[in-house]
Amino acid sequence: MAHETPRSAREARAAARSERSAARAARSPYSAIHTGPGRFLTAVYGMLAFAAVGRVTYQLLLKFSEAPFAYTLSALSAVVYILATVCLVIGSRASHHIAVAACIFEGVGVLVVGTLSFTHPEYFAHDSVWSAFGLGYGFVPLVLPFIGLWWLRRVQRGVEARRGVETRHG
Repeated sequence: MAHETPRSAREARAAARSERSAARAARSPYSAIHTGPGRFLTAVYGMLAFAAVGRVTYQLLLKFSEAPFAYTLSALSAVVYILATVCLVIGSRASHHIAVAACIFEGVGVLVVGTLSFTHPEYFAHDSVWSAFGLGYGFVPLVLPFIGLWWLRRVQRGVEARRGVETRHG
């Protein structure tokens, strides 16, 4: 039974730290899931995607004829939440830009659908995810795209700052 000496244990810890540091350097600077706020944002989008898919599956399969417009909007919101979640997880430059577009689309969608649900209630015989500005989801659909855009802009600024440093020093 071989026991590690204190020196070899320290060397092993140092090697593990070095590997973690190399892994951090190798991952995409656009990835949102490698930081606390980015993980939280990705988790919230994932939960909304899961909830929206569950809701719209039920609506489309069993109740579509009752409120086709509202349920089509629910399907659209589910697609947007899935797209945003996947793009946040992928974390490439292209997926970052797609996530920005998804957040903009979501924000506009929530504002337009939320307004229409009050001004033209006849279109909304039943609620959609974005009806009443996301009331059925605790207004999370109303605030999430703006938090997402803020976070994605913050990530973009960090990437630009690192590139500026690399350009000056490289």
